[in-house]
Amino acid sequence: MSMQFVDPDNYEKQLDAKKVQFNEQFSTFNLPALEVFASPKQNYRMRSEFRVWHDGDDLYYIMFDQATKKKFRVDQFPPASKLINDLMQPLIQLIKANRMLRHKLFQIEFISTLTGEVVVSLLYHKQLGDEWIEEANKLKATLSMQFNINFIGRAKKQKLLLDKDYVVESLEVDGQTLIYQQIENSFTQPNAAISISMLEWAIDCTRDSKGDLLELYCGNGNFSIALAKNFDKVLATEIAKPSVQSAQYNIAKNNIDNLTIIRMSAQDFTQAINKVRTFSRLEGIDLDDYQCDTIFVDPPRSGLDDETVKMVQAYANIMYISCNPETLQANMQVFNETHRVERFALFDQFPYTHHTEAGVYLVRR
Repeated sequence: MSMQFVDPDNYEKQLDAKKVQFNEQFSTFNLPALEVFASPKQNYRMRSEFRVWHDGDDLYYIMFDQATKKKFRVDQFPPASKLINDLMQPLIQLIKANRMLRHKLFQIEFISTLTGEVVVSLLYHKQLGDEWIEEANKLKATLSMQFNINFIGRAKKQKLLLDKDYVVESLEVDGQTLIYQQIENSFTQPNAAISISMLEWAIDCTRDSKGDLLELYCGNGNFSIALAKNFDKVLATEIAKPSVQSAQYNIAKNNIDNLTIIRMSAQDFTQAINKVRTFSRLEGIDLDDYQCDTIFVDPPRSGLDDETVKMVQAYANIMYISCNPETLQANMQVFNETHRVERFALFDQFPYTHHTEAGVYLVRR
């Protein structure tokens, strides 16, 4: 992202351009009116990362212009949360004054919450030991007078924790307070306000649902926890071990009693539900016990593979959250043979960039 493109005064203009592009891109489908969810104009990113530049005795954050590849100094970063912006300068000044903490430091990563918690990862081109831990603890003690902060030290094949490697976010969603553990270096929705919009949209689409819900690519349980109240039971799959562990934490914290998470890929689950293969990790879970009329998918940028598309088509209702309109369009070409689009949404997850997030709710024709 180039800093000159972060222009709150022209936010509506850039969003209008995305709306036009979206409508044109999906014009071959018979779609309902596009629902558009705007982002805050600034301070919307709960996560940010910066390279660190050593310039003699000076030390500062830099980013690279994606178009020109030139580096530029960053003292404040308007897209990042207010908490990250408030922390950036006190942190870098303290590190700059500490020989151990600054030596071979090349990147700083932040993950923050709406509720005031932040984890900072310091990445090094050196191995870290007891002396680093001692100095990092002093840094934490100083900054803890102003911030609810934790630190992680990272180097090649090394991760050192002073306390914990996660934050706990609290979101007000559809009249409920939902709690989510978000682990450093694992995927979470970066724009908290848009995450709330997406959850409330998904809840609204499925409010009168019957039966059970199947979710693929559930991550830390972000959607499945919010949607559990709309279904008798929810079965969700996720392959990344840290995300599955977070999901279990979040299920307990939110007192959800009708949600089961399975650690397996969407491709393996497709084979399991089609009875092509059996899997030991499904021991004790009878897939025939679930009457899933609705399936929820939030795939990676590559979209759904052909076999998963066929499996998804078997469900009466399909909810698809997409971070890539191109692969969504390709998958919808197939779904269009059997399903019609009932709801269609644009979520401005990444303002001032060409990236858009889409939501589609389809029902069987």
